Amino acid sequence: MFRFAPSPTRDMHIEDLRVAIFNYIVAKQKREQFIVRIEDGDKERNIEGKDTEILQILEKFALPHDRVFHQSENLHIHQTLAIRLLKEGKAFICTCTLEEIEADRELAKQNKIAYRYSGRCEMMQSSDFAKLKEEKRPFVIRLKKPDTPISSHDIIKGEIITNPAEVDSFVILRTDSTPTYNFSCACDDMLTGIDFIIIGEDHMSDMPKQIYIKELLGYESETSYAHLPTILNIKGKKMSKRDDANSVKWLFSEGFIPDAILNYLIGLGNKAPEEIFTLPDALEWFELENISESPVRFDIDKLRFINREHLKRMDDKQLSTLFGFADADIGKLAKVYLEEASTVNELRRKIKAVFTAKDFDGEWGEQMRILENLIAQAEPIETFNDFKSYLMKESELEEKNFLKPMRILLTGTDHGPELGDLYPHIKSYILEIAS
Repeated sequence: MFRFAPSPTRDMHIEDLRVAIFNYIVAKQKREQFIVRIEDGDKERNIEGKDTEILQILEKFALPHDRVFHQSENLHIHQTLAIRLLKEGKAFICTCTLEEIEADRELAKQNKIAYRYSGRCEMMQSSDFAKLKEEKRPFVIRLKKPDTPISSHDIIKGEIITNPAEVDSFVILRTDSTPTYNFSCACDDMLTGIDFIIIGEDHMSDMPKQIYIKELLGYESETSYAHLPTILNIKGKKMSKRDDANSVKWLFSEGFIPDAILNYLIGLGNKAPEEIFTLPDALEWFELENISESPVRFDIDKLRFINREHLKRMDDKQLSTLFGFADADIGKLAKVYLEEASTVNELRRKIKAVFTAKDFDGEWGEQMRILENLIAQAEPIETFNDFKSYLMKESELEEKNFLKPMRILLTGTDHGPELGDLYPHIKSYILEIAS
């Protein structure tokens, strides 16, 4: 069983999307279920409607799920399991104040050592639970630090040994009785039978804690892990909200299409048999073991190239719908412009310029008006050479006063692809265009 567990507290990042894609692919390859778990435990930071937006993005990338649920649905179960660990002596109540914790952190910083919980509350008993609740005194529940190292195997990173001190006595239930991230994740993975976790490497430190939680709860099923390497920006730094390309919504807004984004993310740091491919193609050859364990850089120019190639392969009529048409000729026209464009937005500007009313007040306005009148009077002309010959003959314009105004009249700009390449796809709209 595989899961994608996004948080509805922000826009989906490309690393989130890559995690979703890889989980989906491997789930399909293994003929197992792929579920979506909305991790909405942080009520104060949740953004209304963001969960729906996440599901819509997955739909755009053709990543259907077998089930979706919100983590908050299991709140009572999380609380019950935390109390169980407390009663079994595997966890303890901690009444340390924020000031005490901060003082411990500052002392560790001064001594240049990693912060570890002081252990001052480890002797508190589960019998103190009811009393503290009655007194309305704030407390948290912490797991007791493990006695032995926690070992795990990561498909990409290899064998990982985590010392007990690194796991520490961490909080599983906050003062408001809500579970912490690692505790709710481990519990939900148990409840839904998740046995294969593909996630970003920024969650590496979570793995031993979640393994430990499941061990204490008596969960014996083995879980496989794969932590994907970090995606860096062009400067070699971890992508952040300051990097526009980090947001899937931004990529959409710039005119990158789902097939191209998916192609790029699957191929990033991977051994792909071909440069341009689709999701069904990847299902045939994808292997997690081929993913590089080193960080990878996001290259927007590479994505532009891949986007252009996918636009070239798109059905002509389908491509035309991106510009408000349902005509294969407009799709073919757009593909001619792919010589100098790579996104839907860039193509849209090209197509719009062709069909926008032309400006006859500029330098070539007089010549353009002559050509407009001749086109309006002409019968349909099949080939560009015949079209050009007709206009040159009837207008009596010299070539130096003919070519540029004709281009502006037909395309809205004074430069671009050869008019002979464009004409076959615009001739049926010629009266609309040349006006």
